[in-house]
Amino acid sequence: MRILLTGGAGFIGSHLCDKLLKEKHHVVVIDNLITGSLENIAHLAGRDDFTFIKHDVSNFIFIPGKVDIVMHLASPASPNPSSPFSYPQLPIQTLKVGSLGTHNALGVARAHGACFLLASTSEVYGDPQEHPQQESYWGHVDPIGPRSVYDEAKRFAEAITMAYHRYHGMKTHIARIFNTYGPRMRLDDGRVIPNFVCQALKADPLTVYGDGAQTRSFCYVDDLVDGLYRLVMSEENEPINLGNPSEMTIHQLAITINQLADNPAGIQLLSDQRAPADPQRRQPDISRAKGILDWEPQIDLDHGLSLTIEDFRGRL
Repeated sequence: MRILLTGGAGFIGSHLCDKLLKEKHHVVVIDNLITGSLENIAHLAGRDDFTFIKHDVSNFIFIPGKVDIVMHLASPASPNPSSPFSYPQLPIQTLKVGSLGTHNALGVARAHGACFLLASTSEVYGDPQEHPQQESYWGHVDPIGPRSVYDEAKRFAEAITMAYHRYHGMKTHIARIFNTYGPRMRLDDGRVIPNFVCQALKADPLTVYGDGAQTRSFCYVDDLVDGLYRLVMSEENEPINLGNPSEMTIHQLAITINQLADNPAGIQLLSDQRAPADPQRRQPDISRAKGILDWEPQIDLDHGLSLTIEDFRGRL
């Protein structure tokens, strides 16, 4: 099949390109490179089954030729305001790609009679009061808070995707992606694993904000991409959580990364500092993914982090 992938030069998008090409599909990537990088897809240049188009999907999209599937991954994703590539630093662009970009991508899918996959996020649950989070949970979200540009962009994207499904009868899929990590993440991404790995490889103490008791669950990118592929090839149109249900504290994560990177510098607790509106707990319930897609993560944290550390070591 011929698959259009928005945001295909990004971290997850580039790994998804590899998966789709391995499955013998033709891939067309659209990316404006605002957070993505050509380095992520340089190894695909020159292939007959791969095309790259530099374009902002918030503007009208025209793709000549047949398109069988549209997978919409384009969006800034880092919540760290200190990173120039984060959605707090790109608030208007984030809202536009979630609204106008999703509308345009859906338009391409409808024009070609293609099915559509939206890469949504666990951020639609906000700072959850239900734990772990099931897809039936409506969320606990501040619509005007510091994270709202991303949360509300994705919530709107889900709403318009379901509107196209119900009104136009389109085949659509929604993946709610939880924390994902792996090779090709930006060194200056600003999220916790890139921060910790860079600090550890420089033999600096790992800076943990707050008391480190806040929890996350981390899914290796190859597992996540496998889930996305299974979802887009399925008949499921309701949202599905994709992530690793194994929950750990940020303090535990810091200890693990220091051990794997042989970093003797330890941990620095910044107990008086905490990211604004940072959720205290985040863990997916993946019962639907297991039952519908026969999917669950296979790569354990130590192995995934070791692969990530080696990738970062080669780029630092």
